[in-house]
Amino acid sequence: MGKIIGRKSEIVDFDNYMKSSKAEFIVVYGRRRIGKTYLIRQYFDNHFTFETSGAIDGTPQEQMLLFVSSMRKIGYDGGIPENWIEAFDELKKLLEPIVSKSKKREVIFFDLLPCFETQKSGFLRAFSNFWNTWANWHDNVMLIICGSATSWMTDNIINSKSGLYNRLTHQIHLREFTLKETKEFFSSQDFGYSDLMVLQIYMAFGGVPYYLGYFRKGESFAQAVDRLFFNGGVLQNEFNQMFAALFRQPLPYIQVMKYLSGKKSGMTRKEIAVGIEKLDNGHLTKILDDLETCDFIRKYYTIGRNGSLKTSSCYYQLTDFYTIFYFTFKEKAAAGRDYFQRNIGKPIVNTWFGLAFERVVAAHIEQLKAAVGIAGIYSENYSWRSKNPDNKVQIDLLLNRADKVVNVCEIKYSSSEYILNKDEYLKIQNRIAVYQSETKTKSAVWPILITVFGLSGGEYANAINQQVTIMDLM
Repeated sequence: MGKIIGRKSEIVDFDNYMKSSKAEFIVVYGRRRIGKTYLIRQYFDNHFTFETSGAIDGTPQEQMLLFVSSMRKIGYDGGIPENWIEAFDELKKLLEPIVSKSKKREVIFFDLLPCFETQKSGFLRAFSNFWNTWANWHDNVMLIICGSATSWMTDNIINSKSGLYNRLTHQIHLREFTLKETKEFFSSQDFGYSDLMVLQIYMAFGGVPYYLGYFRKGESFAQAVDRLFFNGGVLQNEFNQMFAALFRQPLPYIQVMKYLSGKKSGMTRKEIAVGIEKLDNGHLTKILDDLETCDFIRKYYTIGRNGSLKTSSCYYQLTDFYTIFYFTFKEKAAAGRDYFQRNIGKPIVNTWFGLAFERVVAAHIEQLKAAVGIAGIYSENYSWRSKNPDNKVQIDLLLNRADKVVNVCEIKYSSSEYILNKDEYLKIQNRIAVYQSETKTKSAVWPILITVFGLSGGEYANAINQQVTIMDLM
């Protein structure tokens, strides 16, 4: 096994699947650039009985040629099959003597699987037949597939209603690195980054290994951002490339993402439908489901009276760090070189820092709960908005716990120790009071203050009992 950062639970899963006594059919899926192929190749040290990969935007003929080229590596010397049924028949002939005589796991790996399924190609039917009539009957076979077109994988493989219905034995949804894993990534390469720099990188690009791989030693966060984004770098056009690769008709998906980027706490489905013209309801439902599956947005419910969950309406919130950074600054990308360095300390960047830190905390609920000693207590986690026109209050994150406690999270970004003054303390108390009044909750309501480096001394330094820092989240 090669060097793998994080992915501990996935490694345990693969270890268990390797030891099982039956045929395994595993799908690895997740957001584009998240490291699916890397994980599989590193874990198996590139040792596969058979492996092949589709080509993004490849023609049907090119996909078949790639498949045949892969078969030639294990002994195929025939011509080009006329269709996918013939192609898989040839593959079975090649694999049968290997698998039937083997006493160990024989791993078959299809990368970028959705690319093979071109229009009217019949690939998926033939692939289903390959599993159902051959691979599934060999206890030492492990068939692994992966692809970045997560919605396609979900619709056609995981939730298949046809040949692969209920055929998967396991699925691994690979997600971005946590803050801790991101720190481990840079530490493994001796970057010497401070915790603050790791946090700032995460706020802009999330824990996406592909993006993290573009950083260089000796660069500050602002220098790296200018090189990668504002000075015509590789990540300036990543957004359009990403959606073109994920969806065959990307425009409506981009419209929904852009619209959601305008409201940090999210929008209801009705608000989205009203705001985007010419988007029919059925299509919108599919778009929202696909974006959630691809980890670009999250769906959450808010709280009604008596602190109960309002399941009648839900909110959709944009959560992908790179996408939010792109929509925040894409119009500034043409504003001249070194834009970010020139604007560090100015309102547009400071505001983004504050909002991005809130999103980082929301992405690390498990670490937050562990830091305050409630890791074992179930909680529903959401944003909340007051309906009182005279005292509009918004709570970006609260934890509604099963032990009848609600934690109101106050999240404050600062590049040094934070000063909690009287005005800020009174605002916190006001938010709690409005929440209690409107929801009529019978739970205790306690604040948690989350900062980067903790509080400096002062009159209100000890006014809030539960405090969390970036070190706790790491």
